[in-house]
Parts: sequence; C-alpha cells; structure tokens
Amino acid sequence: MPWVSDDNVAAFVDLYELTMAASYFAHGMNEPATFELSVRQLPEHRGFLVACGLEDALAYLDGLAFSDDTLAYVRSLDTFDEAFLDFLARLRFTGDVWAVPEGETVFANEPLLRVTAPLIEAQLAETFLLNALTFQTMIATKAARIALACSDRTFVDFSGRRDHGADAALRVARAAFVGGASGTSNVLAGQLYGLDLSGTMAHSYVLSFPDETEAFRAYALDFPESTVLLIDTYDTVEGARRAAAVANELRAEGVTIRAVRLDSGDLAALARTVRNVLDEAGCGDIRIFASSDLDEYRIAELLAGGAPIDAFGVGTRLGTSADAPSLGGVYKLVAGPRGPVMKRSAGKGSLPGVKQVYREERGGGSVADAIALADEPRIPGRPLLAQVMTSGKRLSPPEPLATLRERRAHAVARLPEAARNLHASANVYPVRLSGGLTNLVRQLGG
Repeated sequence: MPWVSDDNVAAFVDLYELTMAASYFAHGMNEPATFELSVRQLPEHRGFLVACGLEDALAYLDGLAFSDDTLAYVRSLDTFDEAFLDFLARLRFTGDVWAVPEGETVFANEPLLRVTAPLIEAQLAETFLLNALTFQTMIATKAARIALACSDRTFVDFSGRRDHGADAALRVARAAFVGGASGTSNVLAGQLYGLDLSGTMAHSYVLSFPDETEAFRAYALDFPESTVLLIDTYDTVEGARRAAAVANELRAEGVTIRAVRLDSGDLAALARTVRNVLDEAGCGDIRIFASSDLDEYRIAELLAGGAPIDAFGVGTRLGTSADAPSLGGVYKLVAGPRGPVMKRSAGKGSLPGVKQVYREERGGGSVADAIALADEPRIPGRPLLAQVMTSGKRLSPPEPLATLRERRAHAVARLPEAARNLHASANVYPVRLSGGLTNLVRQLGG
C-alpha cells in the first residue's frame, strides 16, 4: 500500500515546483530568497487561529532528499535533463527558518513561517509546508473553539473514521490535543504522540449479546477500572437503569462504571433524565459522556441549557473542521536578489519584504498586533517569529506536546473576549501594518 514516507516525501510537490526549479537551474538562478507562509483571511466566525504543524515542517526540511526511486520516477516523466536530475540527487535543505511557535495565536496576513534559502530549495518546499501548517492550524483552531465551548468539561478526539485519510487522522489527533482535546480514540496516534487514549464500546458489542444487561456485565467485568457503557442501543432511559443495576451489582467485586455514553436523540433531555435515573439508583459518581455530531456550537448550546453532561466525544465536525474545512494558506516570495518583491494581483496581493510580527500586551492580555519589516526599529510588542533552523540544521529538539497545549491555553486566554466569541466577526482583533512596511508597499506600487 503506498504511503507518504521519509523515502518519497521529496516528491510531495506540485509538478510546477519541479518545472520552475528546473528553469531556475537552467538560468543559474539559485541565489538566497525569502518566502513567507500566511493565511490570507480568517474563515467566517473565526476570531483567531492557533498555529500548528511546525514540527512536521521542520522534520521534512531536516530530512529533505530525493531517493533513487523518486529520481527514477522523475526521470521517467521525460521532462527534465540529466544535469537537473543530478542536482536534485545532491539537494539538501540548507536554509534558515523562522516560525511562530506551535500553540500561539495568529491572525490574517501574519507570517506563520519564513524560509530563507537558495531559491530552488525554498521553492520546492512550498507544497509540503502549506499542507503541514494550514491543515494542522485549521484543526488546532477548531479544537481550541471546542475547548472554549466546553469550559471546564473535557472532550476527546473521536474523528479517525471520518477524517480524510489515515495520515490526516493522525495529524488531527495531534492538532486537536494542542487545541485542547484531552486525548484521542486513535491507538496509533496514542503510540506516536504519547496521547491519552479514550474509548467506550460500539452498538455492535451490545447487539452481539442476548440482552443489554448481559453485554454491560461482560464488558464491566473485562474492564473493571475503565468501563464506559453505551446506553442508547435500544432505549436510552432503560439502558441507564440497566447500567445502574450492573454498577450496583458489581460494586462489591471492585468494578467501577466510570460513565455512560449518550450517542443519539435529544441529548439535553436525555442527559437530564439519565442523570436522575443514576442519582436515584445511588450512582451519582457515574458521569455522562455525550457524542453524536457535536461541535463547539452544539456543545455551547447544551451547556448553556444546563444539560448535565460531563465530557464529550467530538468526531466528524472536529476532524474535518466542518464549518470551515480549509484555510486560504499561501507561500509567497517576499524578497530575492533584487530586494523586496510584492504580488499585486487583485484580491490576492502579498506583503513585501522580510517580516516580523509584534504583539502588544497590556494588563495580562493581548491587545493588538503589528506586521513589520524584520529589521525595522522601535516596534512595540513581543516578537512572535523565532529562528528554528539555521543553515539547514534545527536549533532545538521537538517541544513536548504538553508545552504546545499550555501555550495555546495561555495565548487564547489572553485574547479579547470578542476574538474568543464563537460567532466572532471578521478581523475583530486589530492587526496593523507598521510605518516601514506601509511605505515599502507604496514604493512597490501597492
């Protein structure tokens, strides 16, 4: 089965990256150039983004090389001459990279990543870098919004079976954790990223037994310390009564039913009824876990209505970021041998020059950002982009995911309430261009 791997990832490029690179090579154009990756505009109702995916980007750049098999395939296209193929065989990434740390909040037009490298190296990286950063940023942002809706409740990534491919499911689990998920149902993601695993049972399990009580009893005895019972296979309220009966029956044997799960119907009404059933049976310690096409809007609605739900499983709408399933990420040349450059296309222009982003903070909160030229003096605020690679070498090992998660929590909490609102209007958080950048835009005809 074909997979993207360290051996073939160099071919994870759009064809025009290779044809442009071949043309650059033919014309001796391989001087240092700077590209920046940003998102043109925030999706509807997004008051912020959470930067994510940098680790995959750095791992890719660190190991970038064209294998013999990849070169053989490129040669078979009958498009490139042998001199260029020999050049690709020797190619390694030798550039410098600056980036916003994962978990930090960012806004439209702010560089998430800056690459300064020989032109061909920087150009060839475009496809993978956009894929890695925009997808995980999209998911981490969705997860951060779900975390806001959950408040003091927890939620788990249940999206693997609905995500757009196995690789996407792994990246979703990682980005969702950065964004605030407490764990994932995906065992491979747990293995690769050290995430806590969470799971219940399927309706097929209950249907495989003669009756619901027997299914609950068997499962609880097999997993006496981590049992979560799915109670809506037949009748949810009756399922709650049976779960309570099994919990009371097996308590003396040291079996603990941790929670029951609701996965269909009117979750708010059922949660209230199930809570009463459990409490009246002396099972007040059993929590209620809910799933069923949830997202931040539905969770906020449930909790605002007082639904006694303790935790949530979020699947499809998290793993696909259903209401905003893509980000308009771009990777643009901003400076070359002749100095700063700027794209002036209508509606798709770019900001010229090598840039930095400064965040102004007052009273424990973030109040405004400024996009400025990197060498511009006297810009107030905290610089967001930090150097992470020099001459093709990483400057530090990967950060623990817990650190990224804590950074996200801190960064989101510092945003104005209007930016954290689930129905935020566009550009609610102020981002300005510095005087030097504004002047440069004018000089270049913007």
